[in-house]
Amino acid sequence: MNSLFEYSDSLNAPYECFSADSARNSYFPVRPHWHYFAELLYFQEGSGIITCDNQTYYTSPGDLVLFLPQTIHSIYIATDVPLRYCVLKFDLGQLFPATDHSSSTFSGIHIPSLFAHAREDKNASVYLTAEQLSNLSMEELFIRCITEMEHQHFGYRMMIRSCIQTILLEIIRIWRENGFDTDQAFAPPKDSDFLASITEYIDTHAHLPLKVEDLAERCHMSYSYFAKTFRETYGQSYKKYIEFIRICKAEDLLRFTNLDLNYISQETGFSDCSHFIRVFKQQKGITPKQFRMKL
Repeated sequence: MNSLFEYSDSLNAPYECFSADSARNSYFPVRPHWHYFAELLYFQEGSGIITCDNQTYYTSPGDLVLFLPQTIHSIYIATDVPLRYCVLKFDLGQLFPATDHSSSTFSGIHIPSLFAHAREDKNASVYLTAEQLSNLSMEELFIRCITEMEHQHFGYRMMIRSCIQTILLEIIRIWRENGFDTDQAFAPPKDSDFLASITEYIDTHAHLPLKVEDLAERCHMSYSYFAKTFRETYGQSYKKYIEFIRICKAEDLLRFTNLDLNYISQETGFSDCSHFIRVFKQQKGITPKQFRMKL
């Protein structure tokens, strides 16, 4: 029997933003599946039948659906009219990193914990109608995310993150009006929250020497348990993740500055320029110089 689990490389692609059209996409209908990332759908044309954790919703243009992590869901067409909608996929742990207090909390509330509680609360419906969203610019926010992803101009990930956070905050406000208690989202962080915290720490300290013993200690884990949990959560070792973060930062410097390779290798935490070139070619298939010339 085929697994319902859908893998997503949340490290290399923390956000996915695209338009779906049942008349053009061969993967339709979207059969039951689940994943570790969250997903937002905004319906533009046609009528859909959405199932989510044994609940069924019939959508119309202007409606919105939120699939929380690890919920089994599916998408079908309700009529002969093609179904068109916008899709935003994202990792809540990276969207609201636990160490970034300005974005991980709204009024002191831990957002990933809030959405975990929302799964068990009838006042936090994952299906919002066009009428409930009538005073909000939801379609514009979805389209902005898709446009940013398509063009990938400077700061596009930051812009996408901002738009998704705005959408989620508007959803939370509607939930509160319906009686959802946001004060319950003060749960102590779980292992996944510690890992979300450490990935944020790696991101901000990638230019420095990072020892796995120190990372494990920050997560209150043993060396072996940290390594095992990290690989199970993200599908790769902590060492590969650190290299990935450094290459992402180097790629931005190659794309948007004229700094030489020696400076970039030092600025992004590589031991020397040759190490930087070797890792860059392993991940990108070309050297940093070739990458810059291609641009």
